[in-house]
Amino acid sequence: MTDAKTLIRETAAEAAKPRIIGADGKRRLPIGAELLTAGGVHFRLWAPRCREVSVEIEGLPPVRLADEPGGYFWGHLREARAGMRYRLRPDSGGDAWPDPASRFQPDGPHGPSEIIDPAKFRWTDAAWCGRRREELVVYEMHIGTVTSGGTWQAATRELPALAELGITCLELMPVADFPGDFGWGYDGVDLFAPTRLYGRPDEFRGFVDRAHALGIAVILDVVYNHLGPDGNYLKCFSDSYFTDRYQNEWGEAVNFDGPDSGSVREFILANVRHWIEEYHLDGLRLDATQQMFDASPEHILSAIAREVRRSGHGRNTIIIGENEPQHARLARSMQCGGYELDALWNDDFHHSAMVALTGRREAYYSDYRGRPSEFVAAAKYGFLYQGQRYVWQRKSRGTPALDLPAESFVVFLQNHDQIANSMAGLRLHALTSPGRWRAMTAYLLLMPGIPMLFQGQEFAASSPFLYFADHNPELDRAVRKGRREFLGQFPSLANPEVSGQLADPGDADSFRRSKLDPAERQAHAAASGLHRDLLALRRDDPVLGQRPAGIDGAVLGARAWLLRYFAENADRLLIVNLGPDLTLRPAPEPLLAPLEGQAWQILWSSEDPEYGGVGTPPLYRAGYLRIAAESALVLAPAPAAPERQRHRNG
Repeated sequence: MTDAKTLIRETAAEAAKPRIIGADGKRRLPIGAELLTAGGVHFRLWAPRCREVSVEIEGLPPVRLADEPGGYFWGHLREARAGMRYRLRPDSGGDAWPDPASRFQPDGPHGPSEIIDPAKFRWTDAAWCGRRREELVVYEMHIGTVTSGGTWQAATRELPALAELGITCLELMPVADFPGDFGWGYDGVDLFAPTRLYGRPDEFRGFVDRAHALGIAVILDVVYNHLGPDGNYLKCFSDSYFTDRYQNEWGEAVNFDGPDSGSVREFILANVRHWIEEYHLDGLRLDATQQMFDASPEHILSAIAREVRRSGHGRNTIIIGENEPQHARLARSMQCGGYELDALWNDDFHHSAMVALTGRREAYYSDYRGRPSEFVAAAKYGFLYQGQRYVWQRKSRGTPALDLPAESFVVFLQNHDQIANSMAGLRLHALTSPGRWRAMTAYLLLMPGIPMLFQGQEFAASSPFLYFADHNPELDRAVRKGRREFLGQFPSLANPEVSGQLADPGDADSFRRSKLDPAERQAHAAASGLHRDLLALRRDDPVLGQRPAGIDGAVLGARAWLLRYFAENADRLLIVNLGPDLTLRPAPEPLLAPLEGQAWQILWSSEDPEYGGVGTPPLYRAGYLRIAAESALVLAPAPAAPERQRHRNG
């Protein structure tokens, strides 16, 4: 074995300093294998559990790494170059393992790591400034199923259609490498390595570069609350990556505040910087933040938000959090005691919409009624539960969020979890009537907040989205059992006759059936046109497109409500009616009153035949507003003379 003295290295005094270097020939990130401008590759890892560590590069003799204070090991190998594969062998005679900060695992998590040169890719997005929060229309995407090919290159070919639709931000489901041939990505184990299942790292970069050229931001869903059970080698290097001081729903909690947590935090923050700098990503979506436990003076969520913005080097960035308990402080400023995330997923809106559209109130839908007042409140205040008692959980839910602006909430009718949390993974358009689906889609895309679509939603995809995960036989049995137990909270799914029909997560057919058919964009042109026109209205209308400072809302009936958008001499009225035909007579609601000397006219209707509707009746009947059953209207002011009223759809 080559002795450490033969390595080309800095002086002994410099060896004790952190090696966070860049274009001057030093490291950029504190861990991993990095090519240096001066030549060769610099290796550095944290392995306090090990007495010594050697790097074994295929085709080269093993080299023992030098140690430094704090449990770190490092070495500079001039013979190493991009494309070489390597393993790390702790202690003489032990097993050799992949790098915890591997940039690519060509054979999966159990195989060797590959040295990657991130500077090889030629970016064309130097002028890209990102997207502002108020411009965001998010599209959640799973690279393995968004096309039949399931690769970065195949997904790249779909980007022009999404740009033309009006999408401004892609939210990619996790891509950190995981074992098996398919999965959602939430059991990732190599946080720095985009999975080999979708292609090479530079193909990921090409996807982002093309998205930026089309005006689309790209954020990545990352899982920092746990790691998957198979292929996770972190504890081979240090037991301190995880802690048993907190209970985690999915395994061991990550150690953000215990002994040696400084290096664990460094590992996570280096991962943040890696995605933003090396892949030009525009931000992150943080999975299940309630399972990221931290009593440090600076919560890890706040540190992540700071690192995202710093790594963006002046670009607009976005940090979105999933937080089931709905803790508003995550989206507050540091001055107000918050963690400064840009937005939070609003599950309350989804749950109310599901009840309103399907009538089913099971399990976690049981605390919602789907009433008009809930949709008005969601538009004005974000979360519906801000500390009230929540019957399903037998405790209060949420914290006060009345101070947060609408852009602090991501609203959606579908996401990966909620579609799959059903017997057949059916999408919402298949669970309700066409009229109600169009009307609620209009509300989603025009209400305040950040709207999010799930892949295929925009063209009413016929494919389901199922839970799928390819594990070894033992884990597969545990996952299948756990999935059935989770869905058992729904009485309709707990019936043995039904539960026996649930799709098997480990069956490759569950993965195959979840793939989209992009040809349905044309086959389902009515649905595509609905979403395209609504997003154009949200973007280009002189009132809706300017995000008016003032909105208010009112209940109009048992299943009808309105939002009014205030602008100087140009208000807009959005009316949604999920029930039967409604004539507003009498109409003792001041928000229905037009501007002085004017009357309302139809600017847009969900019942336009181009969207599959049956046509829109005249707006006024004997001077009273008339709203068709299961429809949504956008109204604009016009001179009051009836003969000058016009009927314009689309």
